[in-house]
Amino acid sequence: MIGRIAGRIDWRGPDHVLIDVRGVGYIVHCSERTLAALPGVGGMAALYTDLLVREDLLQLFGFPTLVEKEWHRLLMSVQGVGAKASLAILGALGPEGVSRAITLGDWHSITAAKGVGAKTAQRVVNELKDKAPSVMAMGTMQAAAPPEAGAEDVVIETAAASALVVRPSPGVQAEALSALTNLGYAPGEAAAAVAQAAGADGQADTPALIRAALRLLAPKG
Repeated sequence: MIGRIAGRIDWRGPDHVLIDVRGVGYIVHCSERTLAALPGVGGMAALYTDLLVREDLLQLFGFPTLVEKEWHRLLMSVQGVGAKASLAILGALGPEGVSRAITLGDWHSITAAKGVGAKTAQRVVNELKDKAPSVMAMGTMQAAAPPEAGAEDVVIETAAASALVVRPSPGVQAEALSALTNLGYAPGEAAAAVAQAAGADGQADTPALIRAALRLLAPKG
């Protein structure tokens, strides 16, 4: 499986870019948010990719981070959510917004994505709510650092490399705090929530701590 593309943008379409990698052009479909962040024609780009394989179709989808790529995979595992809907959700909310909406059960936010109705949004929340903290915690791992855009290359994933496993480090509270601040919470309120959650459960791993802290930070009433 192709896991990453890095090269020169030769063409920009409404929902994709054509990236030239040493003379070979790859069409990579992206969300509106990702497309807006990419340089113009002639600029260098690097994207993590997910390859969709069907009987009559091969499509590459590109993402600026491994976290967003993992969200795409999870969103597509939900009944009624295909690649188009997944990109629409990520384009409307971004990975941080998706994390927050799912963890807090805010399915209304997900309906902001074009073509995603209330029933589908509710399924997304219900089916992925237990997986959201693990994906959020990925953002704190150094292994998820973005690729450099200066070189032209194609990285092929092995089965082992494509299995994104989160292993909580000894700094569980630091990882949880980092995930919450990445979601937009002020460092002070995030630290207080993490400390309170950690005090209530000293054995919590990173996903559990994030989940508990988000419950404390959720609006009351």
